[in-house]
Amino acid sequence: MAKIRRIRLKSKKFEPVIGLSPGAVQLYNDALKPVITLHIYNSEEYQTIIITSTADLDRHLSEYSGMKLWIEVRGIGDSELLSYLQNKFSLDKLLVEDIAESRQRPKLDEYGDYLFSVSRMLYINKDLEIENEQFSIILFPEILISFQDSYTDVMEPVINRLKGGKGNIRSGGAAYLLYALSDVIIDNYFSLIYKLGDELETIEDLLYKRPDKTLMFQIQNIKREMILIRRCAWPERDKINDLLRTESKLLNKLSKAFLKDTYDHCMQVIDLVEGYKDLTTSLIDLNLSLISNKMNEIMKVLTIISSIFIPLTFIAGIYGMNFAFEDPETGKILRNNMPELYSENGYVYTMGVMLLIALVQLIYFWQKGWFRRN
Repeated sequence: MAKIRRIRLKSKKFEPVIGLSPGAVQLYNDALKPVITLHIYNSEEYQTIIITSTADLDRHLSEYSGMKLWIEVRGIGDSELLSYLQNKFSLDKLLVEDIAESRQRPKLDEYGDYLFSVSRMLYINKDLEIENEQFSIILFPEILISFQDSYTDVMEPVINRLKGGKGNIRSGGAAYLLYALSDVIIDNYFSLIYKLGDELETIEDLLYKRPDKTLMFQIQNIKREMILIRRCAWPERDKINDLLRTESKLLNKLSKAFLKDTYDHCMQVIDLVEGYKDLTTSLIDLNLSLISNKMNEIMKVLTIISSIFIPLTFIAGIYGMNFAFEDPETGKILRNNMPELYSENGYVYTMGVMLLIALVQLIYFWQKGWFRRN
């Protein structure tokens, strides 16, 4: 029998502080301490430096001011780092609040000298749980700063491309790097959808073999997961559309040309999600129909058994009344009171009649096709 992967949503609880002033930074209790990697590159070379402090970061930013820089921040549990970046790059306080809150929907905000982009990053962890993380990007002419909630290496394909130096990844600038990161996020959507699709196919095969209510619960879970993907993909599409339509000089023609391809991929994700969501609804209906048909088969068998025993029970009930053939006080013969009770072979005759009735009914039901499986 096929095995279901049983991918499930990872439950997260956020407890925001009510009444904070706009721009106030609130760090969640489980926010991870940041791990900062500085990627330094141009069309000829590439290197990475692990940053240990804000002073260390400030020194390297000054040292490599003529290079293209990607500041990759994994984990946002450090208000000091956020304050440093806000002061260093003159970031809007509402932008810093959005980075720390990590519950934003995909969007694009333009601030003149820089762009702020938010995406929802979906992937499956080692426990077969769907992680839903915020991935934020601040785009400058030659610098890109990215933030993610966890330490996962989802962006490893982009880093490998930077190391290899093939294509436009190094020469395209920070805007092209924004495209590459956005494209990886959409590709992870595809990977997640295909895995859920494989799970649906396995469930469909199991439904035809043996419908079960646990399968219906699993289908409902997948439907919830598809709804989550749709909630992320629709605003992601709108964000990419905003990137294509913006007149900001931070996005060059090269990056916009490739963002059109990412937009097409996002539309494909939405189409797949809608199709699979409809499939989950169909599978739930199919499961209910199969269970109903199975119940109808059971009821048909019980009806056949009841139909056979009803006339037999009627005969047994009549002869179970035991009306006396002879009055015990006067000795008078009561000829209308079941003379068969004193018949020498009455029991055998009665059983024979009952067996004959049962056989006649079975033959009749067989001719009517009641014994055929639907």
